[in-house]
Amino acid sequence: MTADGDDELRIQLQRVARRIRRNRSADDLSDSQLGVLFQLEEADCSPSELAAHERVTPPSMNRTLNGLERAGFVARHPSPDDARRVRVTLTPAGLAQIAETRAIRTAWFSQRLDDFTPDERRALEAVTPLLRRIAES
Repeated sequence: MTADGDDELRIQLQRVARRIRRNRSADDLSDSQLGVLFQLEEADCSPSELAAHERVTPPSMNRTLNGLERAGFVARHPSPDDARRVRVTLTPAGLAQIAETRAIRTAWFSQRLDDFTPDERRALEAVTPLLRRIAES
């Protein structure tokens, strides 16, 4: 692939990602807040683990968590291993936000894919492992 082709691929992937991110259950949640909710779905985390995962500073993550906590989407609890440390967990309302956002995004994406031929769908499915490698690098 040429540098121009690489750039075009990157631009189109960014456009698709932005289109997907626009589909959410709550317009008042930021991308960062939704990212934290989706991360907490995987496992409870400390604020510092969340900051490292989201690549933000601990004070920035604390502000994000404060907003999510005020909205009732997360709760902070003392760590079972060390009472001086805090773990962040999803609340039922946080789980509901994730489920609703995922359903909205899946519906939007499925509608786009409905316009593709079976061969085009197979071509997209074939690149999924490659995109996963990029995303996880």
